[in-house]
Amino acid sequence: MRSEVYWTDQYSPSNDFKFSSTLPEKVDVAIVGSGYTGLAAARTLARSNISVAVLERHSIGWGASSRNGGMATPGLKQDIFKIYKKYGMEYAREFWKASVEAIDLLEEIIDEHKIDCDWSRKGHIALACKQSHFDKLPEYADWIKRELGHAKTIVPKEDINTEIGTEFYFGGLSDEVSGGLHPAKYLYGLARSVSELGAYLCEGCNVNSVSKNGSKYEITTSLGSIIANDVIIATNGYTDMLIPELKPKIFPVGSYIIVSEPLSADLQKKLSPKGRMFYDSKWFINYFRLTPDGRMLWGGRNDLSTDLDLNESASILSKQVRMVFPVLEDVEFTHTWTGKLGITFDLMPHIGKVNGIHYAFGYGGHGLSIATYLGNEMGLLLSGQKQRSPFEEISHQTMFFYRKDPWFLPFAAQYYRFLDWIS
Repeated sequence: MRSEVYWTDQYSPSNDFKFSSTLPEKVDVAIVGSGYTGLAAARTLARSNISVAVLERHSIGWGASSRNGGMATPGLKQDIFKIYKKYGMEYAREFWKASVEAIDLLEEIIDEHKIDCDWSRKGHIALACKQSHFDKLPEYADWIKRELGHAKTIVPKEDINTEIGTEFYFGGLSDEVSGGLHPAKYLYGLARSVSELGAYLCEGCNVNSVSKNGSKYEITTSLGSIIANDVIIATNGYTDMLIPELKPKIFPVGSYIIVSEPLSADLQKKLSPKGRMFYDSKWFINYFRLTPDGRMLWGGRNDLSTDLDLNESASILSKQVRMVFPVLEDVEFTHTWTGKLGITFDLMPHIGKVNGIHYAFGYGGHGLSIATYLGNEMGLLLSGQKQRSPFEEISHQTMFFYRKDPWFLPFAAQYYRFLDWIS
């Protein structure tokens, strides 16, 4: 088993897009971070003839944008009913609509720029791990339909084999809006479109400081300095102390994935008759799918830390997947890796500003679609094409006990395991 990201091991960018070997002296907007958020913002800004430089410490999209499961599903990390209870129905409808439009935006970008990324919109199913979990689904589906106008379908246990090749689950809730893709192919296709629009893509460009210089900002990097009218921080789970005021607003959580060897066509059809995306109902969620080339991808957050040993992670995840799919007992898993999610204390994505510096982050595992969407929102706001976004209007919750080190994660992990046990 290789401790490498399957997506980038299988597909490298080659000459998909061109890098900038040197920094321009000045740009309208400098973006720190080259994942979906940064690239989507750069795309929207560049289309408005606004000069942009995307500054990346590693290689383009090195973080979670090239490491995720490639699943785009409606909703946010925070439950939509809880969003309604906290912010009211008008906001709940707006946030839900944004989450659906985010998937449409993915498709629009893919089509417009002819990105060959194995995009397939065959829906997903949320799977109930216990009868008590399934019993809540009809009321939830009715509320979603009544209040948000979004249709989901109850799949009882007796019909679960029409969706998935296992008897492990107690039923589920399907949704036809969702889609899946190859994250690295999408990422590099998005980067190509951004470079073709004239934006600077700067790899190996570690940002050391951002300081106000009159009405502008001076960004000091390992490749030199650059002056910008505006700065966007788009680092999500990889946010560090570059802007100290941002660190208390977000903390990293590790998500881990394994991928199997290629499966036979018959086995693929048995495991996933409709080619769905899947996730389960646990607090310590598992998400899984077949990759475009017919492998089982299985991911989870068995340990909230970002530094769990990858062999240990693979052992845990392989036991899980074989418990759900006994038919995979003799199938080998070829890749194991991890990436950092960006989590906020209110489990909401946020657009904001500190010291005049813009930021967008906090996707909580929904980054494929929501990061693309919020990056686009940032671009629309800065270019004057939009005047507001609900993601910038809600307060950004922080906690007095967290400033830099998320020491509380082991305790949170125990708490979520307890919730899974009693639910």
